[in-house]
Amino acid sequence: MPELPDVTVYIEALEERVLNQPIQKIRLGSPFVLRSFEPPLSEAERKKVLRLRRLGKRVVFELEGDLYLLVHLMIAGRFNWKPRGARVGRKVGLAAFDFANGTLLLTEAGTKKRASIYLARGEVALQAHDPGGLEIFNATLDQFRERLMSENHTLKRSLTDPHLFSGIGNAYSDEILHRARLSPIRLTRQMTDAEIEALYYATRETLKDWIERLRHERGRGFPEKVTAFRPGMAVHGKYGKPCPVCGSPVQRIVHAENETNYCATCQTGGKLLADRGLSKLLKEDWPRSLEELEEMKKARTK
Repeated sequence: MPELPDVTVYIEALEERVLNQPIQKIRLGSPFVLRSFEPPLSEAERKKVLRLRRLGKRVVFELEGDLYLLVHLMIAGRFNWKPRGARVGRKVGLAAFDFANGTLLLTEAGTKKRASIYLARGEVALQAHDPGGLEIFNATLDQFRERLMSENHTLKRSLTDPHLFSGIGNAYSDEILHRARLSPIRLTRQMTDAEIEALYYATRETLKDWIERLRHERGRGFPEKVTAFRPGMAVHGKYGKPCPVCGSPVQRIVHAENETNYCATCQTGGKLLADRGLSKLLKEDWPRSLEELEEMKKARTK
């Protein structure tokens, strides 16, 4: 899912192309992508884009006439900038927004179509789509602490909860926790003041670093390689590969469609966190530390 750094760079690229330009036509490739009916989507046509902004992980086009076009990319939704009049592909195409200088395509890979388009009238209607998460770059340490401690969840869940923090998802939460050297399953209300401060700065620094990396990668072009798995990431998507800090193999916790990656040496004092599926299968044979895991591997090769 495109998260805060990805959405930020998308918006910057769109500002260079569509700001103060009218949407000439909107073409839907799938009727299911449109989730609102009043006002009708046709009202957005011929309206200039006055501003672009982020609302959580949503991209918002502020239009003339007090209209707001919201696009939520969800997991597999992506934007593509193409020559004007580009065709909406049958397999992955969801919608096309035609401008005088090009066409913005909304695509979504996979069979589960979750990306969505809404049209809202007025700021009040727009804010109804805001999950209410804290904007980390606008927050003081005290505000961050208050929000983090408002509910007693694991750090992984708290960081990825859009009602608590804005724009952070599965990928960057792994990177944040690795930088802060904190376990993804540590409970928020068990944290010390020093740990909360470390997490606050790790969150800001990680997101800022990745915004700058993605800006550099984009250059003056349009973001074409938006993915949750990037070569420069420390732990996310790096299961089994060496941690860039200590060299220990990156571990994982798999739950439903999500995978949490972490370094046991840097984040959990060498303790392996139980993977729900595998630990249930192995029961008492589940290794409790990296040392036990290595011994199990050696035993299998004999």
